[in-house]
Amino acid sequence: MKRYLALGDSYTIGHGVAEDERWPVQLSARLRDMGLRLAAPDIIAVNGWTTDELAAGIQKVNPQGPYDMVSLLIGVNNQYRGRSRKEYQQQFVGLLQQAVALTGDTPAHVMVLSIPDWSVTPFAAGQDQAKIAAEIDAFNAINREEAQKAAVHYVDVTPHSRHAAHHGALITQDGLHPSGEMYKAWVELALPTALQILN
Repeated sequence: MKRYLALGDSYTIGHGVAEDERWPVQLSARLRDMGLRLAAPDIIAVNGWTTDELAAGIQKVNPQGPYDMVSLLIGVNNQYRGRSRKEYQQQFVGLLQQAVALTGDTPAHVMVLSIPDWSVTPFAAGQDQAKIAAEIDAFNAINREEAQKAAVHYVDVTPHSRHAAHHGALITQDGLHPSGEMYKAWVELALPTALQILN
């Protein structure tokens, strides 16, 4: 039975959606439907977490590897709280090293997801949306570059997240977080990489 660990924040725990709508849970279900023997995902993620808070959360839970696949999606709260890109880069590298270690030091079993762009959501109305989008892009440039350096997989969900500007069904009732429908699209984006990792 293969094991999968998902690390992140509200986007990974699926704030505002049912448990079976969380993207790691949907991804695991899709993989099982395709014949993979995969346990329910372990998830270490809390709404509002920044990179340092995720690192502390991992330390507290102390997950026991090796996992066959680890996903990492983190950084939106660093951007939201106005934390520096330099700090993000340093802490993201540390998280990436932890993720790789949890696979038994197999970088090819780690998948980084880009940070979605919340500037298009109703929650961002009245804020400087262009600034938010530019900052999200800057943070994603960092996590993409570090993923490449570490030789891990990278899945870019940000362009799809921007569809929420014109499709209200992609956002939950809180006007900020992705709906199960958006997560379903992320699963389709991540599926080829997950299959590559687990096969």
